[in-house]
Amino acid sequence: MEQVLFAGDSPWTARMFHRELASPVSAYFGCDCDGMLVAYLGIGIRGPRNDPEFEILTIGCDPAYQRRGLARRLMGHAVHIAEKAHGPVYLEVRCDNDPAIALYRSFGFTIAGVRKNYYQPSGADAFTMVRPAV
Repeated sequence: MEQVLFAGDSPWTARMFHRELASPVSAYFGCDCDGMLVAYLGIGIRGPRNDPEFEILTIGCDPAYQRRGLARRLMGHAVHIAEKAHGPVYLEVRCDNDPAIALYRSFGFTIAGVRKNYYQPSGADAFTMVRPAV
């Protein structure tokens, strides 16, 4: 699924996923349909326990299952984790990914900056978005 969703923009490899899944400072959540993973989200926990920050590391949804609220459900779970810890959440998103930007805005994220040529090899820019701690 990662290869389809991020073709041309350095999709994560199986090795990268394995490393992240084994990390004590990240958590992954997924949605399945008939035993098949159809959506996923990874969140990283950064900083000290008494002042944590969170980063959405990756989020994706199988194209056949998009527009069904799965990404919203996963984002809601990630935001809930950050709220419980009173930490901000950061993420990067392609500047031209209007549906994702709208989703993130609906959770209170705002654009904090632009990372030029963030996605490789396409050279697409990314917005850095942040949701403040609550």
